[in-house]
Amino acid sequence: MDSISTLFPSQGGVLPKWLLFLAVVSIGNSVQAYLTLHYTSQVYSGPDLKSASPATPLSGRTFGTWTFLTSIVRLYAAYHINERSWYDMATWTFTIAAFHFYAEWLYFKTTRWNRGLIGPIVVASISLPWMLLQRSHYVK
Repeated sequence: MDSISTLFPSQGGVLPKWLLFLAVVSIGNSVQAYLTLHYTSQVYSGPDLKSASPATPLSGRTFGTWTFLTSIVRLYAAYHINERSWYDMATWTFTIAAFHFYAEWLYFKTTRWNRGLIGPIVVASISLPWMLLQRSHYVK
């Protein structure tokens, strides 16, 4: 069990571990976005139950690439959370994600409130304020 704990970020607090968790989950999400359109189609489900998902194989792979990039930033930030640049870049990943998902839902109407959208919205809506509130604690 001690060998597993050495893999976790050494900085105190829950936030670095949260960033690590999100990075690992997002890497898995990126892989599935390249393999199948099924889950991406649940996120971008169209404005209502009668609409087909606007997701295409190309948009799914683009989403997978974008998700992989954010997961790498969050992974580095988890282990370098006291470094201003990594902290700020990780914060920006949540800012951009929140903007993107809210815009797709409320403005572009490519999705609707469903189980595919709940995860990204909740993660961005919790993580962004958390990062902003904890910045002075981690970055000196």
